[in-house]
Amino acid sequence: MPFRIGPWEIALVLVIILIVFGVGKLPQVGGAIGKGLRAFKKGQRGEDEEVEAETPVKPARKKTTKG
Repeated sequence: MPFRIGPWEIALVLVIILIVFGVGKLPQVGGAIGKGLRAFKKGQRGEDEEVEAETPVKPARKKTTKG
């Protein structure tokens, strides 16, 4: 029989999170979880975007005139 999470289990987890982190730190914890999920989703889409972002762009050479 598969394990299913019901509303009581979710409420229990939320109460434990409130006890451990406190009310003041919840926005920080939520933000960190959100950033982690976004990074995970970007990683699932593919590494092509990351490779393009990592390749350095060579600066154009400046022409100097000697006078």
